[in-house]
Amino acid sequence: MSALLEIRDLDVEVSGQPVLRGVSMSVEAGRVCGLVGESGAGKTMVGRTVLGITPGNARITAGSVTFDGRDIMRLDERERRPLLGKEIALIPQNPMTALNPVERVEPQITDVLRLHLHVSRAEAGQRALELLHQVRLRDPQRVLRQYPHELSGGMRQRVLIAIAFACGPKLIIADEPTTALDVTVQRHILGLIKELQTKFGTAILFITHDLGVVSKICDDVSVIHGGRILESGLAADIFGRPRHEYTQALFAATPRYDRPAELHKPISDDLTRRLWEEAYAYDAAPVRL
Repeated sequence: MSALLEIRDLDVEVSGQPVLRGVSMSVEAGRVCGLVGESGAGKTMVGRTVLGITPGNARITAGSVTFDGRDIMRLDERERRPLLGKEIALIPQNPMTALNPVERVEPQITDVLRLHLHVSRAEAGQRALELLHQVRLRDPQRVLRQYPHELSGGMRQRVLIAIAFACGPKLIIADEPTTALDVTVQRHILGLIKELQTKFGTAILFITHDLGVVSKICDDVSVIHGGRILESGLAADIFGRPRHEYTQALFAATPRYDRPAELHKPISDDLTRRLWEEAYAYDAAPVRL
């Protein structure tokens, strides 16, 4: 396997404050890489930087992002735009707000297909129908005619998954795609994403704060805190033998259904303080397996 996405020594500031500090990680072709960390750790900023949709007050101060052998940091907006949707796609976090509320579902899918694949309106419509079949939406012809407010949260997320896979991208960035859904729907959505990823051989950067989700879907894992990657490796190794103290603390703080009598421990204030001191010092090397 070769690395499809390579992020090296990436520094990003927002309003002059560092939010990513020397981030280095990779996503291999055809694999699912989990980027896990608590809120504010910098997970979403990594994804936004790859997509080139950072806030207006953000500034990349160092590092490189290489996708499929190209340094996409050096591309201007005109050169980057054809990549987005066709080669790199996004499954956003909140299905309730990600779709255009005043447009029916069909054009929100077909516009992507016609823009990137240059197919006719009829071909795009047929492909949209097939995509909704693939994401197991009941009565897809009716769904295509509906507005987003007429769909449940799980149905909207399936539409967004269909849009992400529409053009056969090489990489999908899934930014906490199940956070806004209830637990039962989460399970179905995760299964669907994994099934489509396996079928099409798509690489996924799966951003989440949920270690349970990581265990179900990810092949590789990177742990982030304070804008720094603390540990990276195979999911089996991270779960079986976590090496960094923070990773160990994350597992200790996670309730286990298979060991209900085992007390879980909150991450200590001392560890949190030391991690932030290291982050601001910006002199701690990440642990690599």
